[in-house]
Amino acid sequence: MKNKTAIIIGGSKGIGSTICKQFLKNGYIVINGSRTQPKINHENFHTFKLDVKNEKNFISFYKNVKKISKKIDVLVNNVGLSEWKSLEKISSNFIYKIYETNVFYIFWSCKHALNLFNQNASIINISSIAGKRGSKNNSAYSSSKFAVNGITQSLAKELGKRSIRVNAICPVLIKTKGLVDALEKKDSPAFKIGVNRFLNDFKKINSATGKLPTEKDVADLVMYLSSDTNKSITGQCINLDSGVFPQ
Repeated sequence: MKNKTAIIIGGSKGIGSTICKQFLKNGYIVINGSRTQPKINHENFHTFKLDVKNEKNFISFYKNVKKISKKIDVLVNNVGLSEWKSLEKISSNFIYKIYETNVFYIFWSCKHALNLFNQNASIINISSIAGKRGSKNNSAYSSSKFAVNGITQSLAKELGKRSIRVNAICPVLIKTKGLVDALEKKDSPAFKIGVNRFLNDFKKINSATGKLPTEKDVADLVMYLSSDTNKSITGQCINLDSGVFPQ
């Protein structure tokens, strides 16, 4: 059987790297686009430098993709920037930086992949539980993830007749370097008490299971949503949150 192909936008570290490894483990050809070089060495892994802030870069990226695989089966949009900031400190530059990183690129990524998809393909956007509910000092990031969820639902309706499923995964706090960096800044909920204490307190108070999800949990859900087993789930923004926000 011919290998399927998965495109990961933002697969160089953290959740994205774990997703890449999971697809490789399952026999996929994996093509990554990111600013930094992933530490993955595998015969079926290919990576190209990609700055997602410019649509033209996606045109070049997908030209390179076609040199490796004429068709793709999965597209995972995983780029994201988190930063808490109170309303009075928010500037137009900050808003643009958040939306440019979290929202705009999804349009370019999907748009320029559109004619490469195989039948029964899958787009998965990595969103956040912040896209389901707001929180203090988080209006910029939260609203950007609400936008990701809206894009997901709209594209599911638009692309369904092309046999493309579109879903989003909305994890709660997963301890990646990006999250830790964000939590160490002044307006974050962890700034006064420290990252570890904040995460432990959050888990004890909010999690139904007494745990928080892991990077592998995200990768496992990506694998299911993109698999042939999933025939009917599309247009969904799925909480991966250990029961923090039941819906």
